[in-house]
Amino acid sequence: MLHEKSGAQILVKSLLKENVEVVFGLPGGQALPIFNAIHESDLNFILTRHEQAASHMADGYARSTGRPGVCIVTSGPGATNIVTGLCTAYMDSVPMVAITGQVATSIIGQDVFQEADTTGITRPVTKHNFLVKDVKDLAMTIKEAYYIATTGRPGPVLVDIPVDVQCEVCEFIYPEKIEMRLYKPNFYAHLGHIKKAAEIINRSERPVLYIGAGVVVSNAEKQVIEISKKADIPVTNTLLAIGVYPHNTNLSLGMLGMHGTFYANSAIQSADVVIVVGARFDDRCTGKVCDFAKKAKIIHIDIDPTSISKVIDTDIPLVGDAKTVLKKMSTLIDKKERKSWIKTINVWKEEHPLSYNREDNKLHPQYVIEKITELTKGEAIIVTEVGQHQMWAAQYYKAKSPRLFLSSGGLGTMGFGYPAGIGAKFGNLEKEVIVVAGDGSFQMNMQEMAVAVLNDVNVKVVILNNQYLGNVRQWQEMFYGKRYSHTCLARRKKCPKWCNTPNRDKCPVYIPDFVKWAESYGVWGMRVTDKKDVESCLEKMLGIKASVVLDIWVEIEENIFPMVPPGASLDNMITSMN
Repeated sequence: MLHEKSGAQILVKSLLKENVEVVFGLPGGQALPIFNAIHESDLNFILTRHEQAASHMADGYARSTGRPGVCIVTSGPGATNIVTGLCTAYMDSVPMVAITGQVATSIIGQDVFQEADTTGITRPVTKHNFLVKDVKDLAMTIKEAYYIATTGRPGPVLVDIPVDVQCEVCEFIYPEKIEMRLYKPNFYAHLGHIKKAAEIINRSERPVLYIGAGVVVSNAEKQVIEISKKADIPVTNTLLAIGVYPHNTNLSLGMLGMHGTFYANSAIQSADVVIVVGARFDDRCTGKVCDFAKKAKIIHIDIDPTSISKVIDTDIPLVGDAKTVLKKMSTLIDKKERKSWIKTINVWKEEHPLSYNREDNKLHPQYVIEKITELTKGEAIIVTEVGQHQMWAAQYYKAKSPRLFLSSGGLGTMGFGYPAGIGAKFGNLEKEVIVVAGDGSFQMNMQEMAVAVLNDVNVKVVILNNQYLGNVRQWQEMFYGKRYSHTCLARRKKCPKWCNTPNRDKCPVYIPDFVKWAESYGVWGMRVTDKKDVESCLEKMLGIKASVVLDIWVEIEENIFPMVPPGASLDNMITSMN
């Protein structure tokens, strides 16, 4: 028949129907029909060097654009290698569609070569997954996968396609609309509950808006700003909501939680009402749950009903889309000044600002992040790896708008940042993309430099190199008597068994040499070891219209403060080692 296509061709045409711009992945035996169909299509496929990196690239693309990212890999180890990427996206509510090849349907379950129970393995880390057993179901499955991934609380969806299904043929008809009887996200919260919430806010003296990634997903930043300014309500954000609320206003509290600002945590603990929008009360935000905001009524707006009262008991649940709910709530909230409350917060800001020693000549990582903000005016897309550098970037980078700060929040995935930065660049070719990395995290996926070079994407990497797995080292310093067990990345056999006084001048030569590594890929490599060279090298990096790796040797034993110790309440902030 004229319109008959193979399953592989149906997949490719379905992706094109969904206006897919780019796909990341690697081929393999049980996905060869798919890759043959890709070869004869207009689909822009990017060959990565590791499947995990492919999933992170799809993730970075999605976070930075708001459109679902796509990755395609083969069966067995190809599929298992994307599990970390799926879990990263799942924890942070990122829309993704992952396509995996699978062995033929007739031999599934026989432990044949490169077989794995992909749907079984990925069920806990996906919003939904499919095993397609009939080619006639494939087009509808892709439509459903996109619908599930992008509606309600977004998340990754996996479609596992056996190789025989990829080869079978049928007529290609792509559905225009989708209707799923058992999946109907609720966009409109109960009006009575919205009115009750507005009444509580209007009566309150010490309200706080606590905003999360759901505000970004819903594009509700204007509504948050409108309510905050109208009712004089200070705003604190999670790691994943950096850039939503303007930094240059007295109502901005910055990030809350383990490494949040003193004034954000203090405001939460002193509030009489906390309006939580699109956040899930992550333990890094709440600290000791039973002590969280004990004086406050909790109003929780979230499109995911399972998030309501899951961690913190909610007084007023508002299940619905953040933007839709806030629009209605804004009409019911009184214009009001809360001078006493804002004055109290301003005192906290004056007494306990984010700070480090700006006067000495040491190369502090915070200084580097401040300079990046200054030189980019907060308009670059910053993508972080995971570790101390991630928290310094969160504290000191002043993103001007949403989707300009991308980071692995819930899973805390080392190796996420660099491939996610490449994915973000593919989705934002006109924007500057800077990956802020630690020397430990960067090594987990730095082979993807080949992808950046071969595809001419201009991604800058700033490594805050402290020679250690810095976050773990800080905990070892603070809670384990400076027993730096297996966190030094320069350690060799000849080193003493116990070393708690790291010194670059006496330590073994650090490997790898990131400058030489970069140069081996044809990338610009630079190293900074002196504070006075930071600004000029950053300027040079930004002026180069190609990928760059800037290896900055920061203070080894620099720590992140404030810090709420694990298991402690937000009241118990450590502000220094003194």
